[in-house]
Order: sequence, then C-alpha cells, then structure tokens
Amino acid sequence: MKLVKLIANLGYGSRKDVTQMFRAGRITDADGEVLYADDKVEHARIRIDGEPLDPPLGLVLMMHKPVGCTCSTKDAGRIVYDLLPPRWRARSPALSTVGRLDRDTSGLLLWTDDGALLHRIISPRAAVVKVYEATLAHDLRGDEAALFASGTLMLESETTPLAPARLEPLGARRARLSISEGRYHQVRRMFAATGNHVEALHRSAIGGLVLDHLPAGEWRALGADEVASIFASPGIPA
Repeated sequence: MKLVKLIANLGYGSRKDVTQMFRAGRITDADGEVLYADDKVEHARIRIDGEPLDPPLGLVLMMHKPVGCTCSTKDAGRIVYDLLPPRWRARSPALSTVGRLDRDTSGLLLWTDDGALLHRIISPRAAVVKVYEATLAHDLRGDEAALFASGTLMLESETTPLAPARLEPLGARRARLSISEGRYHQVRRMFAATGNHVEALHRSAIGGLVLDHLPAGEWRALGADEVASIFASPGIPA
C-alpha cells in the first residue's frame, strides 16, 4: 500500500491532506530523514512530526470502560470513542467496539478494525464466555446457581431459554457470573428474574482474556497471543 493511502487510512487526513504533509517535510523515518510519497518504509520506522505512526490496520484494543460512557458513536453524553485519539474515529476500516457494555457497566471492552475477527468473537457459534462481577441490592436466595445452570431460564418477553450460565457467590450480595450469550442487558435481566437488582456490574474477562490492571478509561493494543486467548476459554459445563 502506498504511503499516502496508508497514512490517510489511519485517520491523519484526506489523501490531499497527507500529500501536503509530505510536501511540508512533516513525514520522516526514524532517523529524521524526510520521506516521499513513493518511498517504501516499514510501518514502525515512519514518523509524523517526530512521533511514531499510529498502530497499523488489524488493530485490536483492550479498554477498561468506565461507568458513565455509552458504546455509541452519537450520544448526548460521554461516549467511549472520546477515550481514544480523535483521529482514530476517521480510520478506514473503522475501529469498532466488539459488542457493547451499557452506560452503567464497567470493565473489559474490546475494539478492532478487523471485521472478520469481530464477527468471530460475537458469533453465537463461538460461544465465547464473558465473565461479570455483580453487586446486588438484596442477598442471594441460594438457588440462583442451579437456576442459571439449568438452561431453562426464560427472560421476560423472550421465547427461547438462556444457555446454561455459571454463578459463583462472592458474598451475600456479590456474585461472579459467566455467560456464553450476549442478549440485551442479559446479566441484569437474569438477576431481575430472581427478584434481585444489579447495583453495579463489571466485566472482567472475555474468553481467556482477562482485564489487567488498566486504570478505568485507559486502553492498550493486544498482541497476537492475547487475541488468540479470547478463544481459549474452556466454556461453561453443560
């Protein structure tokens, strides 16, 4: 791919804008030598105004989504895209969230510009396990684990029962829940079906990928081994 197209696809501007950047000498290699549009240079050695070029296409990010942000491109309030460099919203292919977390849920949120990977992760066939920690308004009754694991729980207004899920009590009003589906507000609705209410919800893992010590609102790119770990989860026992 020609440098002009590569840099434009990373959101630095239109091809005309990038051409002007070359003419102004703003694009150099790692040694400070001015580059020209027809040069062939490794991605890692390209600099713009002395700064390394943004990550290449095929990007996968882990973000610690904070409470108060919506996974939307347009919203009256704060959105998760505001946590990324502004020009990343202009990347082509687009950088998108892999599924969503609602405004009041924090934790592990994945991003990618790889459409095939995105669909592979969210596909029902993949049954990638998502792990959540919930803080509840009332004490656990004691029968939730058996109910959630039964594969018979039917959510209100739905006609298909939920796939088996695994619940681990963490206290009288705290629990870890592992699910292999991604229905609308599923975790909150599962506890609502037992007469309880989720006061706080945090996603800690997707497949074998665990949210590390990233502060809320921060993100980092994932390596190939970390991406592969998403599909390494053993799943939920039937």
